[in-house]
Amino acid sequence: LVAYAQDDAKKFNSEVKTYEKRLAKNPPAGFNSEKGSFETFFNRFNAFGISKVFYIIAFVLAGCSWMGYNKVFTRSSFWLVVAVFALHTFALICRIYISGRPPVTNLYSSAVFIGWGTVLLGILLELAFKIGIGNVVASVTGYASLLVAYYLGLDGETITVLEAVLDTQFWLATHVTCIALGYSTTFLTGFLGVVYILMGLLTPKVTKPMEKSLNRMIYGTLCFAIFFSFVGTVLGGLWADDSWGRFWGWDPKENGALIIVLWNALVLHARWGALVKNRGLAVLVVVGNIVTGWSWFGVNELGVGLHSYGFTEGVLFTLGLFVMGQVAIIGLGCIPESEWWSYKRRTEIG
Repeated sequence: LVAYAQDDAKKFNSEVKTYEKRLAKNPPAGFNSEKGSFETFFNRFNAFGISKVFYIIAFVLAGCSWMGYNKVFTRSSFWLVVAVFALHTFALICRIYISGRPPVTNLYSSAVFIGWGTVLLGILLELAFKIGIGNVVASVTGYASLLVAYYLGLDGETITVLEAVLDTQFWLATHVTCIALGYSTTFLTGFLGVVYILMGLLTPKVTKPMEKSLNRMIYGTLCFAIFFSFVGTVLGGLWADDSWGRFWGWDPKENGALIIVLWNALVLHARWGALVKNRGLAVLVVVGNIVTGWSWFGVNELGVGLHSYGFTEGVLFTLGLFVMGQVAIIGLGCIPESEWWSYKRRTEIG
């Protein structure tokens, strides 16, 4: 510490080696020198930073596929997304190894994991439909989530000591992971709605077959969203009963999780009851982005409730910008379909 304060690098490195030898002879309980060295490698490698760059490149390739050479750019974008997803997965496994915990323990890790989930689903959508939309949603949501994680990590350490009530491997691996997957699938559904609205309104690309495929993507992802959000919320109640002796207490975080379930249920029932068609479904799932954003970050701003510990505050302005952006897209989605470029194009061809 004295050498560090005096900016004496040579003496500092010498003392570190001496200290390492002492640790090797008399290691404290739980000490693992290999894990410490691996964490140093992981931080220097900056896998998430590299992933962000290549997610952007994959998005550019996906965009180029709509301007010409469709198959070449679409395949290039897809395989690049797969490669970056592998790097994203490697980084996620590294964090699990270093922390000795399941993938989600704080807001930073939730952003990393939610991004991982949306990219995986985007890859699966592309494999199923092969129209390039999966590449777009995977690259954009992957980049956006890692960007959120980057700003959440500016405070310092991203692998932190857990609060006592969170120190449980079972509930972290079940409830927290399941809820994070609920966020992933609901956000992905909402982003598909954004793609449907913007492409349909501002481009002539949404043909009848593509419209049908997009609608199937939204509906299928929405079914996964309500499954994960509902099961995750029930598991959260069981954890609350185990920790606090009550299943439900109308805590803000609990209410936020419930609102996601209720909103997804509302959208599904609106579709099943034919209250909305393709455009209406797209608009409603974009509202789901606002609901999920509030549950993920908004309730933390209240600073009350049993879940108010360990969460970052001060993101209300950024959340407000996100909500305004989604409201703007919802407004565009409410423009009569007769004014949409794709609709006019289909009418001209027909």
